[in-house]
Amino acid sequence: MDMTTATLAQQQPNSDSAARKAFYDAIAVHSLTPLWEVLHALVPTSPNTPCVPAFWKYADVHPYLMQSGELITAEEAVRRVLILENPALRGRSCITQSLYAGLQVILPGEIAPSHRHTQSALRFVVEGSGAYTAVDGERTEMKPGDFIITPSWTWHDHGHQGGQPGYLDSDAPVVWLDGLDIPMLQFFDAGFAENGNAKSQAVTKAQGISSARYGANMLPMRYDAPFGQTSPIFSYPYERTREALHELETHADIDAWDGVKLRYVNPATGGSPMPTMATFMQRLPAGFSGKPYRQTDGAVFSVVEGTGSVTIERNGQISTFEFGPRDHFVIPSWHTAQLHSAQGCVLFSFSDRPVHQALGIHKEERVS
Repeated sequence: MDMTTATLAQQQPNSDSAARKAFYDAIAVHSLTPLWEVLHALVPTSPNTPCVPAFWKYADVHPYLMQSGELITAEEAVRRVLILENPALRGRSCITQSLYAGLQVILPGEIAPSHRHTQSALRFVVEGSGAYTAVDGERTEMKPGDFIITPSWTWHDHGHQGGQPGYLDSDAPVVWLDGLDIPMLQFFDAGFAENGNAKSQAVTKAQGISSARYGANMLPMRYDAPFGQTSPIFSYPYERTREALHELETHADIDAWDGVKLRYVNPATGGSPMPTMATFMQRLPAGFSGKPYRQTDGAVFSVVEGTGSVTIERNGQISTFEFGPRDHFVIPSWHTAQLHSAQGCVLFSFSDRPVHQALGIHKEERVS
């Protein structure tokens, strides 16, 4: 190769770069961009979430929840919630890219006013008694460990009856975990809300009527889904769930990855209680040391009782969280997780699995 050829070979890449930049600048005026410059980011070789594992110790969070009750009323706030934001997504009000989570507190005598929204919501009661949620004219008491649904576009309000007849000993704040599909609906530009005309909606149904009608492994003869694709039962008491977990722990095989894990269902379909979110309760027996697994749906966990730990790994980055009652943590998409419990524990969790399954994109790996 002579000097002229070598010089041309060295200059060619720079010439190409200059020509490409000029081309990119020209097409940018027309709101065009070259796919080949972003293809690897758009279609990676494996799931590549920006989310990171995160842990919220309840003992650290609780004082701020109580302080928020001193600074703003439930009525003024509409919903007095401290959002659990993923540390890698600060400012975006989400715990994963598709899910919202927050801790809501209500004080005795307060009412969180009635409204409705297109977002589906779940409530998982963390602490306290004396509060209620009203959905579509029916109230249900909120007790620790209860899983409660607010279907899309249904009127709902919350209240705390502490100090009233029958609730004289319920004078402590009630805290619950809110889980919503807010980021998903933002993606589809389909999220909006409407405020009610009264603080609390009129109670038109007896408490427990939805459970009696739909919760006994039976359905009305002429069943008409009251909430579309969402479960007609909006309150799943922890007492029943805990009993089922105990029986299975005692008499059934223990799964090497999950311990004893059950999913909540819509009794009319057998599917998830909500079209966008799946919910689960699991028991890790004493001495449990789980095998590693990973899945494409990111999951949010609330510790109901007991203690344990979770180790989460991705690309060599390892996080280990020691958890106890009322603590919360998130395992992002495609992060390898292992659960352990020397004492035994119960965990509630929710994820966006129904959407993955509906689109046929859900993946799970269980390492043996």
